[in-house]
Amino acid sequence: MRAIIAVLPGDGIGPEVTSQAVTVLQQVASRFGHEFTFNEAPMGGIAIDRFGDSCPPETIRVCEQANAILLGAVGGPKWSDPTAPVRPEQGLLRIRKHFELFANLRPVKAYPALAQHAPLRPELLQGVDMLFVRELTGGIYFGPQQEQGDGDRAYDTELYTVPEVERVAQVAFRAAQGRRKMMTSVDKANVMASMRLWRRTVVKVHEDYADVQLEHVLVDACAMYLMTRPASFDVLLASNMFGDILSDEASVLAGSLGMLPSASLGSGTFGLYEPIHGSAPDIAGQGKANPTGTILSAALLLRYSLGLETEAQAVEAAVEKALESGARTADIAPRGRTYSSTTEFAQAVLANL
Repeated sequence: MRAIIAVLPGDGIGPEVTSQAVTVLQQVASRFGHEFTFNEAPMGGIAIDRFGDSCPPETIRVCEQANAILLGAVGGPKWSDPTAPVRPEQGLLRIRKHFELFANLRPVKAYPALAQHAPLRPELLQGVDMLFVRELTGGIYFGPQQEQGDGDRAYDTELYTVPEVERVAQVAFRAAQGRRKMMTSVDKANVMASMRLWRRTVVKVHEDYADVQLEHVLVDACAMYLMTRPASFDVLLASNMFGDILSDEASVLAGSLGMLPSASLGSGTFGLYEPIHGSAPDIAGQGKANPTGTILSAALLLRYSLGLETEAQAVEAAVEKALESGARTADIAPRGRTYSSTTEFAQAVLANL
């Protein structure tokens, strides 16, 4: 297979973790007989500094010519003023809108090799393997908003339509069909009109997926259950805001935010792949960053955009074997223990590929 991958390293630790994921993809191409071309473009704070735009037209063009996008992370203290007219995160939102990437998939898996060092008791982590499906282009992130008067009043509107909920619910139900056939829809239907529409629509879509068991859980209860009975979840469907918060909370189940990948998909095979962590400017350039989330995002790229399931599983297995062999970056290493650098951990993955 021949494929073009747009690489947007971004800011902070983004270039460090992205380069390791590219190395893994290059090895996959070499060992499985594929040809991957990597075209790099600026996005985020670095693009603001160079072009005054967090996602300049040339970056969009590079992405349009690719089969998929691999993104590092964007942002940092230099561009953290929320009142600034141009901000790094605007570039990411623009890409989601431009390519109509409405479904964000965030798998969360607890690794036995890390169970003793995770914040939760090891017995709670047994069998934890869930998939968050987060709606990505609607809700309070994109609803009407305004700051009025002298800054003493502002609003952000939670807005959803039936078609928006239908399409992301279909993604979640299809994912559940390929897993344990259980789907949890997260809402706040007891107090929010938008969430009552959400629940009604999910119930309607469920009629076409009768083989999947559906439950509805209020978002506050779901937050508690993630910490008290996480292994009970299979696929969780949530709105833009709720999915963002809950999947970050669930990262502790894997041991660190640096462990989790994500895929942002539309109606076709094109997608954007990125770790869920931020740019971590406090450790940028120190070789401490955990590349696991980005490497696993590359595995999702192989699976969803290129249709290379065997290769995707090979990368995921290599990550797990690297962990079993004792490879640890600083964020997942026991206190006082020597840890692997970003590059050393990636090399351990490659050794097990």
